[in-house]
Amino acid sequence: MPIVIRLDHVMLDKKMTLVELSKRVGITNVNLSKLKTGKVSAIRLSTLEAICDVLDCQPGDILEFRREEGPDVEEEPSDEDVPASSDSVEDRQDVRPAGS
Repeated sequence: MPIVIRLDHVMLDKKMTLVELSKRVGITNVNLSKLKTGKVSAIRLSTLEAICDVLDCQPGDILEFRREEGPDVEEEPSDEDVPASSDSVEDRQDVRPAGS
């Protein structure tokens, strides 16, 4: 999953338990636990706002985007991937067919 939920790290930094956060945000322990472990596919912005308010953090502290890298993802070639030419423009000979 390209979106990583880092709620556990933020909670640890703020020294807040799951029970305390769930009470202060107003969502169940079960739902907060699912969010914390990344077992959700969506989160309401109002829930994210409430969590950020209680933890005094930004959404980017809780959510992280990680680009998936695999066979389906093409990367731009770097300078290291492009073979270097051994001859310069000045060294190249103009080769034309005979009789032209």
